[in-house]
Amino acid sequence: MIPPCPFCSLSADRFALKSEHAVVIRDGFPVSPGHTLILPRRHVASFFEVTDAERADLMLLLAAARDELQRQFGPAGYNIGINDGAAAGQTVPHVHLHLIPRYEGDRDDPRGGVRWVLPDKAAYWDRG
Repeated sequence: MIPPCPFCSLSADRFALKSEHAVVIRDGFPVSPGHTLILPRRHVASFFEVTDAERADLMLLLAAARDELQRQFGPAGYNIGINDGAAAGQTVPHVHLHLIPRYEGDRDDPRGGVRWVLPDKAAYWDRG
């Protein structure tokens, strides 16, 4: 039996922001204060399968969520990521964008950002 999608059964009180086609929630397992998810209301596994209207709402809510995080937490930067497919680390088969606030000193050397998903390839600046 396939487990139910945790994003399809969210209570509306979890929504930090919403639009016709997408919603914003705080991540249940945040990697930093304010870690936020932006997801389409429709159950769809891949970012490459969202409609134009869904994609537009995802991008609008990404910007609105960033503005809210900036007001509330004042981070120094952001990582934006999508795990699309099991090989990319996607564990919930409902597309969602991670908006991860970054703070001065949260990592000794933040260079490379999302490149660290493949650690042996991340520090390209060290390869003389």
